[in-house]
Amino acid sequence: MKAIMVVGTTSHAGKSLLTAALCRILSRRGWRLAPFKGQNMALNAYVTANGGEIGHAQAVQAWAAGITPAVEMNPILLKPQGDMTSQVIIKGRAVGRATALEYYEQYFQPGWQAITDSLQTLGAEYDLVICEGAGSPAEINLKHRDLTNMRVARHLNANTILVVDIDRGGAFAHVVGTLQLLEPEERALIKGIVINKFRGQRSLLQSGVEWLEKYAGIPVIGVIPWIEHDFPAEDSLDLFDRPTKKTKGDITIAVIRLPRISNFTDFDPLDAEPTVNLKYVSPKQDLGHPDAVIIPGTKATIADYTILQQTGMVTAIKEYVASGGTVLGICGGYQMLGKVIADPEGIEGNDSQRCEALGLLPLSTLITPQKVVRQRQVTSNYPQFGLPISGYEIHQGRSRQLESQGVKPLFDDPYLGMVDSTESVLGTYLHGIFDNGPWRRAWLNLLRQQRGLHALPNGISNYREQREAMLDAIADVVESHLDLKPILPS
Repeated sequence: MKAIMVVGTTSHAGKSLLTAALCRILSRRGWRLAPFKGQNMALNAYVTANGGEIGHAQAVQAWAAGITPAVEMNPILLKPQGDMTSQVIIKGRAVGRATALEYYEQYFQPGWQAITDSLQTLGAEYDLVICEGAGSPAEINLKHRDLTNMRVARHLNANTILVVDIDRGGAFAHVVGTLQLLEPEERALIKGIVINKFRGQRSLLQSGVEWLEKYAGIPVIGVIPWIEHDFPAEDSLDLFDRPTKKTKGDITIAVIRLPRISNFTDFDPLDAEPTVNLKYVSPKQDLGHPDAVIIPGTKATIADYTILQQTGMVTAIKEYVASGGTVLGICGGYQMLGKVIADPEGIEGNDSQRCEALGLLPLSTLITPQKVVRQRQVTSNYPQFGLPISGYEIHQGRSRQLESQGVKPLFDDPYLGMVDSTESVLGTYLHGIFDNGPWRRAWLNLLRQQRGLHALPNGISNYREQREAMLDAIADVVESHLDLKPILPS
């Protein structure tokens, strides 16, 4: 199997972005290829056509390659729950919950089997696989059980790129240290070094590049400049790295930054709206007076709601609604808008098994072992009737509407969401709702109307077209600063 591997000296070095860029660059050159990440730890997930969960970044990389996302592109997904455990998802299906030690004891062999089986499937269908590592390949305490870095590279005999983030400082030490800690046969696979996120005058870096190439005996195949982009984040730490918009939007939307926030890629389309100022608010911060508040998804609904209670954010949200503010809850945030959330079997791994929620919608939720993971195609009832809507569900809770008065369904499937009679409180289980351009604009126009602002045109394309343009722009920049000859398979 022909393969290229991308590993990084650290987390957040730019592996996901570089992998996506390579997928777009090489697919434009005629390669039929697929992305691959053996094991990913992330709370941003995507649902494939057959109802399997994979990391959202691998879905974006598949779109960059011009293909449909599949579970084989991310055979192991770990979703941290905040109690020192993670939900383990293999080949798209949740198979259990484990601590780090339990995971390596119980899932190492089945995990490696899933990885090799997936690679075999991809190898039969595609000419090339672009593989992404995780974290660092040189964590000496973990290397013997690392499923996703050099073990994969060695299995595939893949030409490997080592990427380093120079913006954080210490780049040369990171590269040299990583190479020193690799086994000789692993180091032999490193065919090129990429210096990422470079700011400044390229000529001032040249002496360092020449020293590194001489010392390591490996070419520096690219110095990628700092790219202002909206590439989907892997985890909540990436939210701190998001660039601040230079222009001020007409309206402000606040997203509550829950401790276990998940699927916040839902809000990338809002962030891309030039008239929207999107900000993430910690439960400990002042909510302020935004035009709308969004309570996002979470991996542990009761635990995160407890944090909102302890910090006073629950009171702030209720006061905000009482003053006429608009609140939208998605997935776990939708459950929080209801009256009761119960987890009698401790599925979320928390001490609390029941809580009284915000009580803003007539809804009760029971957390159950069976997970709902599926794509959906529905039609809107609100804020505009008859719009075709696509998205996906990922949740363990089953919610029940307690009464019909004072609410109406958001979609033709009433289970997926509701809005109250004032149209100021709404919630849905549908992830990806803002990807639907006409629906997004219709909702934003309601917020704009409250401010006395003119309506925006809502006959626009869905977010995927903006994402395609973003992927092309990133690929163009990377391609102009990257020499692919040393790493392209013969």
